[in-house]
Amino acid sequence: MTAVADETTATGGGNLPDAGAESAAGRTGTGVQRAGFMLSADGSYAACLATDSGGHWYPERWTLGGPEPYAVPLPCAQPEEPASSVVPLRDGRVLIRRLVDPAAGRHHLSLLYPSGPATSEVELGSVDTGPGGELLLVPPAAASTEVYALAPGERSTAVWLVHGGGSGSLELAAEVQGRCTGGRWLDLAGGLLAVDRELEGRTKAVAVDVRHTGEVSPLLQITENSNDRLLLSDPDSGLLLVLSDAPGHDRLGWGVLGSSRPVRFPEALKPGGGGADSPLAGAVMAPFAVQPGQALMPESCGVALRLDGPAGSWVGLWRPSGRELSHYAAPPGWLPGAGWWTPAGELRLPCAAGPLAVGVASLVPSAGGAV
Repeated sequence: MTAVADETTATGGGNLPDAGAESAAGRTGTGVQRAGFMLSADGSYAACLATDSGGHWYPERWTLGGPEPYAVPLPCAQPEEPASSVVPLRDGRVLIRRLVDPAAGRHHLSLLYPSGPATSEVELGSVDTGPGGELLLVPPAAASTEVYALAPGERSTAVWLVHGGGSGSLELAAEVQGRCTGGRWLDLAGGLLAVDRELEGRTKAVAVDVRHTGEVSPLLQITENSNDRLLLSDPDSGLLLVLSDAPGHDRLGWGVLGSSRPVRFPEALKPGGGGADSPLAGAVMAPFAVQPGQALMPESCGVALRLDGPAGSWVGLWRPSGRELSHYAAPPGWLPGAGWWTPAGELRLPCAAGPLAVGVASLVPSAGGAV
């Protein structure tokens, strides 16, 4: 696979957080906590962990594809641990990962779905990652139903197919040298998975063929000594949003999959840019959604960013073809860092006002704006 860039000419600095694009945690005005919020690729469903009136955690599924958004609790026999994680599937079921034996690093996986007033559970199996080991779920690609998981170890990372395989059981899809995190799809079918691999003191994004050979190919190699992570990718246009210290400090940049042009680091995405009076003064930013459906037009894709500053959190909108970052107030109850674009250019932001009181706010950039 062609590297995204060879060199960078940008200068400057800043300190940016790693983007948890589809995850968010928050407390509503009624005291309900929600954590690990994750959207399906098409925005039809979402899932998270939520607390009841006694502070116990349970899985919660949001239905967002109909005329009126609503949430359904999926409590099981025992309260969940807050470290559990969930992934919504396109058929409305929710995959949950639970750490059932910390000493062995045993993670158990099940499918949950509502069955009348109760919750039905289908067990999928377990993965042993060793003491203290993680199992990081990767949600399905836009045109796939398969769920993968990364099990990072000291020297290598196992990539597991945990749902959607032909055998009906858990399958080891690939073994990647180094410690891998992240997980972004480079294609709609879910065959090429990009991960951030830490190896020999450097972190570089690589592509893994999880569907066929398990082969690993370079993806980001901005400079030999830089740390280059992939934050977001859009398979339709090939747009990649990256975090790299190639300019001297961590900066947000963008490139195009398979292009020979270098990654660019726009001033509009520079933390603290614009001086003391700028909205970005003292703020950090993280991209969380890219507009799909812009085939062969990566510079036209809308990019949504979460911005956090002294005054709170708000939404930034930007396009590679634009020179400015537009700022929008966050809607009430927004789960910061959660949202998705429609192909027509509407940004949809999930919001919560209390137990099972959920909604979706729409943000349509003005025609005359920078986005």
